[in-house]
Amino acid sequence: MENSVSRTARTHARLIKAATKVFATAGLAGATTREIARVAAVNEVTLFRHFQSKEQLLAAVITEAMPTLGEASLSETLTRTPTAGYAYALQTEALAHQDNWTQDLYIDLKNYARLCNQIMEEHEDLIRTFIGEAKRHPQAARLVLYETNKSLREQLVVYLQKSQEKGTVSSDIDLKASVDSFTGMLLHGILRFSDIPSTLEYSRECYIETCINLFVRGISTLPLKEAGCSVNLPATR
Repeated sequence: MENSVSRTARTHARLIKAATKVFATAGLAGATTREIARVAAVNEVTLFRHFQSKEQLLAAVITEAMPTLGEASLSETLTRTPTAGYAYALQTEALAHQDNWTQDLYIDLKNYARLCNQIMEEHEDLIRTFIGEAKRHPQAARLVLYETNKSLREQLVVYLQKSQEKGTVSSDIDLKASVDSFTGMLLHGILRFSDIPSTLEYSRECYIETCINLFVRGISTLPLKEAGCSVNLPATR
């Protein structure tokens, strides 16, 4: 028989899941505790027993999107199927263990791109919500749109700094700006394919592959064959 602690935990989780859905569809201003309670199949009184306000529930939604991982290896992280609340865990783990990476710029950036796409596809509705609410709720938007991605970007910057020291990445580029631009390209692809997939003349895989190749060509000092590029774009070096 289920005890009260288990029931409380399940109700708590159900409320967070419902809030995530309602915030994503109705926006932060349009979401109401009544609707969240309805989606969670509980009454509003029960919601307020768990969360004192909509703002507290929003904070829980953001926190749920940023759990911590244990000591899983990079290979384990890459093969896991993303689940709700898994975004920050993937990001934190992605480049945390530098020794697990191949040191092949193309392959490692492809792994990075895979993780970014898993994260952004999982939380696309919530990301769209916070993009639209950035001016009215700047703190919440910063947490979702910047802080949850901060660790992943910083780890990739460290990786590229080491590549600069080895002479395989150009020394005259701003790495932070470069990583932000690469991640932005990937995010643009997620949003674009969601909005108008039937009007595009190329696949999602082709888009991602092209982003990787353009980025590698732009920062690598190696000949294209050594850099690992596989898309037959005109040579620029």
